[in-house]
Amino acid sequence: MEDMLCVCNNLEEPPTSAVFLESCHFSQVVFANIEKFYVPRTDITCYYNFSEHFTPRKKDWVGIFRVGWKTTREYYTFMWAPLPSISESSSAEQQQVVFKAYYLPKDDEYYQFCYVDQDGQIRGASVPFQFRTEAEDDMLVVTTQGEVEEIQQQNATLLQENQKLKKNLVSLQEQNLHLQEELVAAKALQNSVNTLESRCENLESQKKDLEKEKCAIKAELMQVKEEKESILSEKEQLGNQLRSSLSQIEELQLQVQSQQKEVDNLQETIKGKAKHLEQLKEENCKLNATLLTQQMLDKIKEEQTLALQILKEEKEEIEQENQKLWQENEELRARLPERGSSSAGILSPSPPNSVLLSGNPYSASPKILETNLVSMKKCPMCQEVFPNDIGEQQYLDHVQDHILDCPFCDKTFDSSNKQVYDDHVFCHRLDQA
Repeated sequence: MEDMLCVCNNLEEPPTSAVFLESCHFSQVVFANIEKFYVPRTDITCYYNFSEHFTPRKKDWVGIFRVGWKTTREYYTFMWAPLPSISESSSAEQQQVVFKAYYLPKDDEYYQFCYVDQDGQIRGASVPFQFRTEAEDDMLVVTTQGEVEEIQQQNATLLQENQKLKKNLVSLQEQNLHLQEELVAAKALQNSVNTLESRCENLESQKKDLEKEKCAIKAELMQVKEEKESILSEKEQLGNQLRSSLSQIEELQLQVQSQQKEVDNLQETIKGKAKHLEQLKEENCKLNATLLTQQMLDKIKEEQTLALQILKEEKEEIEQENQKLWQENEELRARLPERGSSSAGILSPSPPNSVLLSGNPYSASPKILETNLVSMKKCPMCQEVFPNDIGEQQYLDHVQDHILDCPFCDKTFDSSNKQVYDDHVFCHRLDQA
């Protein structure tokens, strides 16, 4: 379907809706005296009646729709539907609106009238009609240039009249709107008067109730005065008790201040003792380290003493063996015949403690003994061997490097067990947290 040209004969757009044709009600407004054909370029009058269940409103309108329309927005032109007078019966009196020729369709399509309320809902629709003469198909119209000019002049005159009518219509609509506003204001004023009258009656009733309440309040006021006197007397007694309590509180505050001073002194004493205890702990740790070092030194000394004892026993055994060999040598010399001086010199006895030229194979060399003694001075932790000329403090410092002291208690740990030491210190820190 071609797009419909919407022509408005009023500056204000009518209320429409997107409600489709299937949901509209067509029985509330009935159109009457609808012609099959309307002559083009002439005004037409549309007649209609309201049903008894329909109430017209201010923004209702009558529109011309091309047949096949879907919603009320597809009107071609429209006129505002006038409200019936109060004295008229809206269901019996026939209503009418006049459509000016200028705003009517110019084609020969089928159209129909539709009554639309101010909510944009269709309330009635007419039978279809056309804008043409009955014998229009067989008529040949001959128009001269003079007639054309005359028609154009008439159109210009009609256009001016139309503009004037539009202005008059706007003025009348404004007057109508103003009168309706005054009517609404009058109704509102009447409602206000009725409300005020009802309110006055309520106020009279409230006044009587207030008089009764006034008498009750007077009686209650007398009772309150008596209670006030009783409360004042009780207040005086409480004031005396309060003054006594304040005096006791001051004495208690003095006692609290005195005890607070004693607590402060005790805290200072505790801090001093705690500091002294920390010092004792540090000294204890140092003593424990020294004790451990001394224990290690004693152990080393015992090991060296034991080694020296073993060497002494071995030396005594060798000396006994040498003595035995020397005695055997003497016995052999006594049995042999005497020889020359050279032989005698060679076989001359040697004292037990004399040193042989080739060395005594059965006696321990002093250098070997000294080496064994030196080799016994080694670290008990890493088994590192130190020379005999190392200083005692240097040796103790080396041993101390292998010892880890706990800063929180008197326990010591081997540096090879670093993880155990770290876990132990971490437990102390958790306890302090």
